[in-house]
Amino acid sequence: MTGSAGFVPPVYPYDRLDAAKAKASALPGGLVDLSIGTPTDPPPPAVLAALAAADESGTVRGYPPSAGSAALREAIGAWAQRRLGVSLPADAVAACVGTKEFVATLPQWLRLRTPARDTVLYPAISYPTYEMGAILAGCRAVPVPVDRAFRLDLAAVDEADAARALALWVNSPGNPAGQRDDLAAAARWGRERGIPVFSDECYLEFTWDGPPQTILADGAGGLDGVVAIHSLSKRSNLAGLRLGWYAGDPELVVYLREVRKHVGMMPPGPVQLAGVAALADQTHVDVQRDRYWKRLVRMREMLAGVGVDAPLPEGGFYLWAPAPAGDAWGFAESLASEGGALVSPGDIYGPPGAGYVRVALVQPLERLELVAERLGLPARPPVVEDRA
Repeated sequence: MTGSAGFVPPVYPYDRLDAAKAKASALPGGLVDLSIGTPTDPPPPAVLAALAAADESGTVRGYPPSAGSAALREAIGAWAQRRLGVSLPADAVAACVGTKEFVATLPQWLRLRTPARDTVLYPAISYPTYEMGAILAGCRAVPVPVDRAFRLDLAAVDEADAARALALWVNSPGNPAGQRDDLAAAARWGRERGIPVFSDECYLEFTWDGPPQTILADGAGGLDGVVAIHSLSKRSNLAGLRLGWYAGDPELVVYLREVRKHVGMMPPGPVQLAGVAALADQTHVDVQRDRYWKRLVRMREMLAGVGVDAPLPEGGFYLWAPAPAGDAWGFAESLASEGGALVSPGDIYGPPGAGYVRVALVQPLERLELVAERLGLPARPPVVEDRA
């Protein structure tokens, strides 16, 4: 039997780095992986204690609430009030199994809700899953141009595309470029066109230029037509536990909560207990902020030593560095083969990212100094990172 070819998954973006990874791993001292934003620092002790005691409350044995336990949702609300000055009604917040699965599955749920629309708008330089989620749902993935500072240029969106849009994704502070977008302007733009705006704010705790901002703030117009997505992966070094949440417009949140309940998407009970413990503590986040800032500053110095001027980000823990002569893949290969550092060429985050590399400062300073030594750069006096 013959027929048209079905969907063939593309190569996973970071698998394209395997050859460079092998070269870096072969050096004495091994690979210094700066390609993916996976935390390597310890989680807060209170989280580990909560996990260890999970069975005492029976949370290991029974099915946990898909939307998150009352305790977890209350902890999320308390964090939002304390950290962002935002009040969240009980029906305006729900948990998810990490935010990547939320991003990847959202378009199919929205298309069921609004079948007359078929388009997902997302930043032209951004986290690859925004585009892939649209593709997996059989939707049109339409990139929104960015300006020279890598901020969304919503004026460049074709109104014909806007009329078909199921959602607009914004990401601030941004991955990979570290920019901060005007979230209030994005919210207004979406409301004027009846387009839900989903704001990925997983790097919010690592905002360097001014206070953290959320699309849920009263100054951005409140909860109407917007949903913010947050994660404990970066904030609390808990990527392996897979716990995030979404909050905003109650109509959207309740719809998504009920659909996801049918699919059986539920963070494990012990993980929800750990989330309550993590959200109750800000001290470990402040310690992590200090770590990331020191690494950003040191890596910027190191890149300057090889002739690359990488500005410090407005937020996040990535350096978005222009590659010499615009050859991002060549620069990534030389960093791997000579310095043992694996970084991500910018076209992984969209064609306009070609000519840049993203450097994730997730490794401790002593590993960064190993890269500096291999590259023949001057050593810095030892700096001991704070430990939680």
